[in-house]
Amino acid sequence: MPHTPPGFSLDARRRRAVLGAAVSLLAAPRLARAQGAVTATDLLGRTISLPRPARRIVCLPGRQLAVLNLLHPEPAGLLAGWSNDMRIGAVAEYTAYRSRFPTLESVPVLGTAVPDPGTVEKILSLGADLVLVSRAVVQSSGGIDGAMLRSLTDAGLPFAVVDFFASPLRDTVPSLTAIGQLIGRAEQAQALVGFYTEVLDRVRARTGGLQTRPSVMMHAHAGGTACCNSPGQGTFNAFINMAGGHNIGADMLTGALGPLSLEYVLTQDPQVYIATGGSYNGRGGVMLGAGIGAAEARDSLREVIAGAKLDSLTAMRDGRAHGLWHGCNDTPAHIVAIEAMLRWIHPDRAQGLDPARSLEALNTRFAAVPMEGTYWVDLKG
Repeated sequence: MPHTPPGFSLDARRRRAVLGAAVSLLAAPRLARAQGAVTATDLLGRTISLPRPARRIVCLPGRQLAVLNLLHPEPAGLLAGWSNDMRIGAVAEYTAYRSRFPTLESVPVLGTAVPDPGTVEKILSLGADLVLVSRAVVQSSGGIDGAMLRSLTDAGLPFAVVDFFASPLRDTVPSLTAIGQLIGRAEQAQALVGFYTEVLDRVRARTGGLQTRPSVMMHAHAGGTACCNSPGQGTFNAFINMAGGHNIGADMLTGALGPLSLEYVLTQDPQVYIATGGSYNGRGGVMLGAGIGAAEARDSLREVIAGAKLDSLTAMRDGRAHGLWHGCNDTPAHIVAIEAMLRWIHPDRAQGLDPARSLEALNTRFAAVPMEGTYWVDLKG
């Protein structure tokens, strides 16, 4: 018979065992919910069901890692494969992720964010249990019934359409909800959706009833490309509108991005100038993002403005020239960018808004790898 400690009767041990079993049974449903079957609805209204939360995910595009980073404590551990867009287009961000999760270096790369004909065979060799695809991937693959996605379906590999780029103000919440459910992190996703909605509600409260919308020139990838690329319709235009501005690029461009002539920009003489930038793999431009200091960001912004011959704009003289991290266009962190833009466009309406505070909340409450660097900057510091 097992040794019974003094003062601890066998009956007491039995009662303790029964109580422990009861507690285990009460906890079991929660554990089962975490490890059992999960279901979600993607952006196309498709129902995706998995026998358990996804543990090996293929991300197309790879930038979706930044979203998993806000939902899961070990986002790199979920990756079975990804496209190379983050590795080559957001070098500083990739370096930060790799520093925290060195195994990223060994995650199979599936080429560009736009899949090639051999992508399906590669995906099927990875032992994945879920593929996350953007609207752009669906379109470039010939639609939902195109060869690539049909092949995944025929092979029994579920895929979910989620997106944070094409129409982020419409698609972010349902995309976060779907991913959270499919990876067994529904509560985290719900908390993130709540925070995201709270920030945007604060912005809307301050831009309601606007009588005027100052003109805004957004110089996309400033300095890294010829002057002057600008957003037209879509992502950044929606952000500018939400922040209470009028995007002069939208008056000329029918697509998401296109060139504006220097003559047009100088003639329009926008009241606010915003240059977007990133790490860009050393090709030049406005330096912003992970690991970038404020002084470096400001110096690079000044050089780009001079090089593009934009010094004479009223926005420069009035101290309304700024830099914004371009990478915010494909992550829920765009709420921070919208707050920053509202402060630039309508400083009189921005009382109580603090993008730095929102970024800190994202980092401390949600991010496995925090965003640490300079993500917005004023020309006049």
